[in-house]
Amino acid sequence: MKFWTVIIVGLIFSGSAFAAQTDTLAVPSASMKKKIPTVIILPEGYTSSKQSFPVIYLLHGAGGSYRNWITRVPHIQQLADQNQVIIVCPDGAVTSWYFDSPIDSSVRYETFVAKELPAYIDQQYKTISNRNGRVITGLSMGGHGALFLGFRHSNTFSAAGSMSGALHVTVIRQGYGVEKILGDTAVNRKYWNDWSVLNAIEQKPTDSLSIIIDCGVEDRVLPMNRAVHEKMQKLNIAHEYTERPGNHDWKYWSNAIDYQVLYFSKHFKRMQKPS
Repeated sequence: MKFWTVIIVGLIFSGSAFAAQTDTLAVPSASMKKKIPTVIILPEGYTSSKQSFPVIYLLHGAGGSYRNWITRVPHIQQLADQNQVIIVCPDGAVTSWYFDSPIDSSVRYETFVAKELPAYIDQQYKTISNRNGRVITGLSMGGHGALFLGFRHSNTFSAAGSMSGALHVTVIRQGYGVEKILGDTAVNRKYWNDWSVLNAIEQKPTDSLSIIIDCGVEDRVLPMNRAVHEKMQKLNIAHEYTERPGNHDWKYWSNAIDYQVLYFSKHFKRMQKPS
């Protein structure tokens, strides 16, 4: 493994509840001509193992950063250990919505997360370097990003999830940066409409995609999640959908991630079985 882009390498939590190794890298993005900070969590036994590991790409929400998950939900290190998965948390800027902006050529987070980042991770780490070993999920803006990218890049990811996803960007017009990425709602109406997950799911992925969606019953984005769930039912898109007690906060997400990782762990086992 090459480490010339490593900022912080090998924080080994020995003698604690976690044996995971955490790297923080500056991953180059050719499309944006800059390096994107990214946290990579490696499971216990990674260094000595000869096997390849599946990868969960985990996205943060609006106003967040690549360090949100590792600092706010430190037990994701234990989840990586228990399920023998690599977890990758890239920076999606404050409010990129994981789009390639039609008005700002410096914003290419769809290209970065769906293409450049997986290629880099596969080069630097012992991964299952095909879609069977890659999934993507996230919270809020990251939930939208994960489903958006999952549907549009099912050749890269075999499963996608969302926790408290803001899944209908057409109605998010102020305060969350969507207008800075997509531009005028009239001039760029097609992007506002077609790139909202609520409508993007109409273009079914070319490959089968396992899908998990959950949201808290006190969450303000619950109606968006219910709308996507109901539309998926009408379109006969197989998925798992759950509502649990909770709000749009880290208390909910620190619990929801346990269910999501369990879902993806079972998914990886199914994908690795000989056909």
